[in-house]
Amino acid sequence: MVLYTSPFPNSFLSVLHSFSWGLIFPCYWLADRLVGSFVPTTYEKRQRADDPCYFHALCIIITTPIYLALLVASLPFALVGFLLWSPLQSARRPYIYSRLKDKSHANGATLLTEWKAAGSGKSFCFGSANVCLLPDSLARFNNVFNTQARAKEIGRRIRNGASRPQIKIYIDSPTNTSISAASFSSLVSPQAGDNRAVNAGIKRTTSMEYKGDNCGSNNGEESREDKGGSGEPHEGEENTCIVRINGEENGHMSDTETDTANGQARASGPAEPPLEGDAEISKTPNHKQKEGDSGSLDSCSASRESLVKVRVGDGTVDQSTVNNKLLYKASIMKKTSVRKKKHTDETFDHEISAFFPANLDFLCLQEVFDKRAAEKLKEQLHHYFEYIVYDVGVYSCHGCCSFKFVNSGLLFASRYPVMDAAYHCYPNGRGMDSLASKGALFLKVQVGSTPQDQRIVGYISCTHLQAIAGDTTVRCEQLDMLQDWLSEFRKSTSSSSTANPEELVAFDVLCGDLNFDNCSSEDKLEQQHSLFTHYKDPCRAGPGEDKPWAIGTLLDPEGLYDEEVCTPDNLQKVLESEEGRKGYLVYPTSKNHSSSQKGRKASLKGNGRRIDYMLYTEEGLYLEWKVEVEEFSFITQLAGLTDHLPVAMRLVVSTGEDDP
Repeated sequence: MVLYTSPFPNSFLSVLHSFSWGLIFPCYWLADRLVGSFVPTTYEKRQRADDPCYFHALCIIITTPIYLALLVASLPFALVGFLLWSPLQSARRPYIYSRLKDKSHANGATLLTEWKAAGSGKSFCFGSANVCLLPDSLARFNNVFNTQARAKEIGRRIRNGASRPQIKIYIDSPTNTSISAASFSSLVSPQAGDNRAVNAGIKRTTSMEYKGDNCGSNNGEESREDKGGSGEPHEGEENTCIVRINGEENGHMSDTETDTANGQARASGPAEPPLEGDAEISKTPNHKQKEGDSGSLDSCSASRESLVKVRVGDGTVDQSTVNNKLLYKASIMKKTSVRKKKHTDETFDHEISAFFPANLDFLCLQEVFDKRAAEKLKEQLHHYFEYIVYDVGVYSCHGCCSFKFVNSGLLFASRYPVMDAAYHCYPNGRGMDSLASKGALFLKVQVGSTPQDQRIVGYISCTHLQAIAGDTTVRCEQLDMLQDWLSEFRKSTSSSSTANPEELVAFDVLCGDLNFDNCSSEDKLEQQHSLFTHYKDPCRAGPGEDKPWAIGTLLDPEGLYDEEVCTPDNLQKVLESEEGRKGYLVYPTSKNHSSSQKGRKASLKGNGRRIDYMLYTEEGLYLEWKVEVEEFSFITQLAGLTDHLPVAMRLVVSTGEDDP
């Protein structure tokens, strides 16, 4: 299948489309600004209350007549542009495929060779988020604003969070279930190929207040150099700092042991000056978080070459892997915060994290509706992801039953090459949702090859269902169509047979904003849909019941800018407590409870409305391989930028080749 790198098949249509949109855009922009000026966010309301010189009303009085006059003047041009733009959509392609042009930062081909080196298998990390990048006037109804600036910041946070070094802390004691750290915001377990003797322990990681060091570079060559020079190459550890800790029998790491670990980490390398921005961050109010903090990760003061593997536990530090590189500053572990791993019967790690997972492989985004915002987001994501599919959907009356003003809002980013892509639009959208070409995006990616040169591939699907409450029947119909399209895409893109497999399927993942939760009484039909008999939900105990550790992903819009939750670390801490979740998450609806959740102290079902899903299946995969969840994370790194919590899942594909 040919991947579409431009929206139209020839340059003439592209120029004509650009001309028509140029006629429409002034009218669109003025209308957006005009409506947006009358829809203030809670952040702006607080600014007015705190600043007596904030003359917002006067600004509206002055600008409104100007906007109206210019809007009326631009209408004739917009009408002519619309008459040109609308018929052109019949020739428009359903998506745009973008590949990083800077070959010095491209590493997709290198990643394909890692499968052979992995031996017994490999892990893959998937992320999904609803980023609410609507036109500014519409985004304000969700209490977020400044769509263009948010798009750039969202992209920066995602790529800096994903490209930071992995910090792994292995706790050797089988009974040790906690460690002390400043922020447990980067849960990253050992990769599939990590055969060190840590199976008996609980695997935990911390953010270590890492400041993003990529500054626009992809984590390719420098990381591979470090990997090659460590003396212990291992898949997935190109940016890894490892700390091994012997735990106590009571399940807590002692203060003495914490101080000892920190001292030993500092002792194995030259003393480092404080990272740039550390002092400033500690004095910065939460609602004015600066670049370089735990949310933006924009400081460039930490280099990959300063990372080495450190092991603490037997009272010594192995310096054989230092190789004249400076020690990464992992000495800021504190004794103030303690987290236990609850629900120890779970087979995988799970947490609320202030960062996107390190070495994120695939990213699926929803509600990237604004075209200019999509371009800004793509530019930022390309610093980390080599392959991006964006501007997904159809416009006008082409391909769907009703007129579509905006695209599907779906965006896909990958570190691995995309082989095939397909998009389908849901024809049964209702209300405001019918104005967007909501649908499903299906992708096939190559993740490696066998020694016999068989391709190893994976399937990823991203979707966004009907949003209007009460449209249960519509969502169930969309789930039915989704299953049919999934099956069709697998059949149409498969190039192998059972007898002579040219391709081996490693995983099949489905993610997106499904707009129903697993606990609301009004969503019973969706909860019992047959999709969940084919795809597994790691957070789901059964229809109508989530696992105790799962939390909601829909934030209460009214509280987005509260000081308690407006930064990633603050939001993480709030969501780790039951009372905090009641104050800042939207909870499952029922006939006995109102929709307002702010400040509620009563007992509520579940831990919030979880409408963002990450599903996987074992059906249709290579029979000799086994797929398991290694970790699941709810992410707060986009605090203040969207009203949803991103989710991430790491899958381990075990081939069993090295098993005895």
